[in-house]
Amino acid sequence: QVQLVESGGGSVQAGGSLRLSCAASGRAFNANYMSWFRQAPGKEREFVAAVYWYTGRTYAADSVKGRFTISRESAEKMVYLQMNSLKPEDTAVYYCAASRPTTSSVNLYYSDQYNYWGRGTQVTVSS
Repeated sequence: QVQLVESGGGSVQAGGSLRLSCAASGRAFNANYMSWFRQAPGKEREFVAAVYWYTGRTYAADSVKGRFTISRESAEKMVYLQMNSLKPEDTAVYYCAASRPTTSSVNLYYSDQYNYWGRGTQVTVSS
């Protein structure tokens, strides 16, 4: 089993910054990708950013490119999401997710490629 625990959410004004953290544990950890997804009220869960665990290569949704940065500390099994220039439309519950070992760069954007999820952390951005 793999456990993922997010932290760092909160409330900020538009233009502010937050840093989310995700701690992974468990002897079964063998993800290719660690990602952040988010879900706003009444909307479907959407991909935010991913990092390839072995090289650190990153991927980001167009809506957050240039504002959000994902990174990882492989030795500590930590994943981070630095969020700058936050907008009200970034308001959502943010989830950390660990992919299957077979996930590729083609399908890392889809939630069904992830078999472990954290409980989520709320991010609220006010205008």
